Amino acid sequence: MLVDLRLPGALRPYAGGRHAVTVTLPEEQPATVGRLLDALGGEHPGVRQRVMDELGVLRPHVNVFVNGESVRYLQGLATPLRDGDEVMILPAVSGGS
Repeated sequence: MLVDLRLPGALRPYAGGRHAVTVTLPEEQPATVGRLLDALGGEHPGVRQRVMDELGVLRPHVNVFVNGESVRYLQGLATPLRDGDEVMILPAVSGGS
């Protein structure tokens, strides 16, 4: 399965300057967000290091969305992926007035 993943500007230097990458997921395993990020790490390790910590957990300041829904409110890294899903990595936004 091929999955298109959109990247924020801060991660683009670690993916050859691209705003999106296509990641190949092995067919013999269920496609999940966690497997997508692991596969991404094989192709672009700098991206994965900034998205996940050394224990394989999403960093708190990083959000991953599947079809506009945060995986934190779905099944986390176990969120299943299907053909045609849109996956985005976005930095958390915070601040005040």
